[in-house]
Amino acid sequence: MPRKSTYPTPTDQSSLCLQYLHCGGGSARLCSINFSLSVIQTLVNRKLVKINNTGAGFFVELEDVK
Repeated sequence: MPRKSTYPTPTDQSSLCLQYLHCGGGSARLCSINFSLSVIQTLVNRKLVKINNTGAGFFVELEDVK
């Protein structure tokens, strides 16, 4: 019987996506991100990232927190 972990495990990958964007200079092409669209939608709903259409493609950018 497998043992249960006492540490909480995040079910969504939103923190990893934020870390990926932060390490990548604050933005990344939407087609190059390997996170699910529901993770990206969650971050947009929480106003942590925004989607920007540059004409050459869609980019996911970290929202400026002031």
